[in-house]
Amino acid sequence: MREIVTFDAYGTLIDFQLGPTTLEVLSDRLDLDNLDVDEFLDDFRVMRFQAVLEPYRPYHEILPSSLRNAMRLHGLEYRESDGEALVDAVPTFGPFPEVPDALRRLKTGYEIAVISNTDDNLIARNIENIGVEFDHVITAQQAGAYKPDRQPFKHAFRTMGVQPSQVIHTAQGWEYDQIPTRDLGLKRRVWINRYGRPGSAGYQPYDELPDLTGLPKLLGC
Repeated sequence: MREIVTFDAYGTLIDFQLGPTTLEVLSDRLDLDNLDVDEFLDDFRVMRFQAVLEPYRPYHEILPSSLRNAMRLHGLEYRESDGEALVDAVPTFGPFPEVPDALRRLKTGYEIAVISNTDDNLIARNIENIGVEFDHVITAQQAGAYKPDRQPFKHAFRTMGVQPSQVIHTAQGWEYDQIPTRDLGLKRRVWINRYGRPGSAGYQPYDELPDLTGLPKLLGC
């Protein structure tokens, strides 16, 4: 029976440097009195999450609109070029150091695939930056929905021609991936807890690793 290891992309495989890039783009406006930069970045993160819960629209629209809303909340001047700069930066992000070797080892025993909250044209270059060929690359654009909605997962299963019981899903995102996959009937779930967040007994069973280094051994490769 075929078995596929699926991955979230940004934050799991790709070092998603959106926070530092945002600060670089806005560097000329961050000296505002009483601006809490960490709070601003966290609000930007929350607004991106809220945006993907709404009716589908492309990620290249969600990113600028979420930034604009977060900047308005903190009294920062938004320019159209700000959102454009973030969208342009996304395809330039590369993998975490251990990712390419781990994926090559996994390919000796499994098909590998990506299920990502992004547009096709954005993820294409990120995949090139990893330098490992995936058997399937599934995006929100293809599914017409974003995780944590289950539609992207169900679309991926149909596209790959497998049942959930043939899939091992591996992801860093707790709210985007671990929560919605609990009751999908997956063969296995692996949480790549890069940032040392607390887990939850309510969403067990899942394996937990700090990065992808130990994943091939965990899965028998």
